[in-house]
Amino acid sequence: MRRSKAIPAIAVMAGAALMLTACGGSSGGGQDNGSGSGGLASAAIGKGESGDTYTAPKVNDIGPVVVSTDKPFTAYNNATADAVQSYNSYALIQVLARPFVLDGNNKVLLNKDVMDSVEVTSTSPKQVVTWKIKKGVTWSDGAAWNCKDFYLAWLAQSGTDLKPDGKTTYFLPGGTTGYSQIDSAKCQDDQTFVTEFSSPFGDWKSLFGISDDLLPAHVLEKQTGVSDITQVTPKSPADILTKVSDFWNTGWKGFKADLAPGSGAYMISDWQQGSSITLVRNPKWAGNPGGPAKITLKAIPDSNAQVQALQNNEEQVLSSAQPDANAAQTLQGLGSSGITYGANAGLNFEHLDLNLKRPIFQDEAVRKAFGQCINRNELVDKLIKQVQPDAKPFNSVIFFPGMPGYADNYSDKLISNPATAKATLTSDGWAPGPDGIMAKGGQKLSFKISHTDIPRRKQTVALLQQECKAAGIDIQDDTDANFLDKRVSDSDYDVALFAWSVAPFHSAGITTYKTGGNQNWNGTTSPAADAAFAKALSQTDDAAAVTDYQTADKAIADTYSTFPLFQPPNMWAYTGDIDKAYFQSYYGSMWNANEWQKPNA
Repeated sequence: MRRSKAIPAIAVMAGAALMLTACGGSSGGGQDNGSGSGGLASAAIGKGESGDTYTAPKVNDIGPVVVSTDKPFTAYNNATADAVQSYNSYALIQVLARPFVLDGNNKVLLNKDVMDSVEVTSTSPKQVVTWKIKKGVTWSDGAAWNCKDFYLAWLAQSGTDLKPDGKTTYFLPGGTTGYSQIDSAKCQDDQTFVTEFSSPFGDWKSLFGISDDLLPAHVLEKQTGVSDITQVTPKSPADILTKVSDFWNTGWKGFKADLAPGSGAYMISDWQQGSSITLVRNPKWAGNPGGPAKITLKAIPDSNAQVQALQNNEEQVLSSAQPDANAAQTLQGLGSSGITYGANAGLNFEHLDLNLKRPIFQDEAVRKAFGQCINRNELVDKLIKQVQPDAKPFNSVIFFPGMPGYADNYSDKLISNPATAKATLTSDGWAPGPDGIMAKGGQKLSFKISHTDIPRRKQTVALLQQECKAAGIDIQDDTDANFLDKRVSDSDYDVALFAWSVAPFHSAGITTYKTGGNQNWNGTTSPAADAAFAKALSQTDDAAAVTDYQTADKAIADTYSTFPLFQPPNMWAYTGDIDKAYFQSYYGSMWNANEWQKPNA
């Protein structure tokens, strides 16, 4: 799943990824059977929560824990455009400290283990936010976790580090939203970072950390020979910016122990590429030690294989952002075995991106006809409802159901009517060939849908093939296990099928849908949406901003360039060796792994 960062898939945003205002997912098909304590709702609240703050609680050592998920960890730097994805965050949430954390209900909490305060210290003549870091916080290698790390995050994502061509930047972040509005970033001292905004930015809590972007500046300094990163600016000489950005862009791919220390409760001890990542307690962590002595996060693409591993106690926690209906049905029947099952709708959505850089999709009639033959009700009924019975088609790319501003912008476009789709094409000069497939100017109406090797996505394409063949549209399945690693960000597809994962801030979708946005890989262009986004970003009144985001949402829908399908349910389960677990919609099941205990301990 790609994360959409407003700073920086689904990958998408404002210092986080496709972000929105706080809201919790529904419990959907959740069940509370087996060893769960207090029900699934209570598991969404961190043990260390107190009001609007979080402090890691004192817990007992419970030994090693194994967790499974769908896809593997790939990069320590999850803030670059070509790396950002949820499966990195699922591990990094315990490895990289951040000023704010999210609980299972997406409530934004000040992290008191590492911060004294984060406050808007001025609103006139400019908005100023001051970040006060606790003294004594360090990385696992003993270096200070301090203002330099915050400064590097801004430098890499400011979007103002232009090369001589005036168009491209040295750093390649997933997004710049919010950071690009900071026109002054200064380390007042080691513990005080002051950011001054050129225009108000209401989602300032989404910056610096929500999207795994607070990386070790001292490592970069050592690797590049730069003595003080705070002396490097977006206007520094080209040789300096090239040296620093090259390491930030590529030096933290995967994991190398001497380059990737931990600043959170855990640090990475081992990485088996494409298979697993292992975390151990960070001995230098500023807060209370975590419960698990070691956490191994395994990538098991087959949900049914995950279930088998759980039943065999080869893992204690199962977490799937791409659940299989058969696996869900099996888990729902294991309550008597001491296994607790849960599912919810999370802050993510499955969608189709039509690549407007491809000539065939520069024809609006083709885009419209493709949408008109899609039967989303069939997709939901056959692929989702067995996991989450109350699932429905999803109708926005900015808002989620239940949020102020959510409106249906797609039911009039994705109408499941092949006859109408064929008429749309016919009126545009397309005509059926001998095989029934529409053609125009010697070109057949045929294209590929590219996606990872997740069974549900293969099933999605198979259903779309059936639905659209009646309209004279030939769809080819392009399954590529590594599709999200590079091809999607290189725009190497006709139609991309994947999910955006989003943090709870409204500015989330900007980098994905504004013209030229860092994650706008399919070439969506809408002057109306661009103007509405710009206006929304300067709003300090949430209600006014919602209106602007609604305008952008509708304008994007009118481009017929992206089609939201449904919210893939998150599914999780755990054995009686864990007191309670919950799939946080942005950080996965390990968002509070440091709190895990044995039941009744």
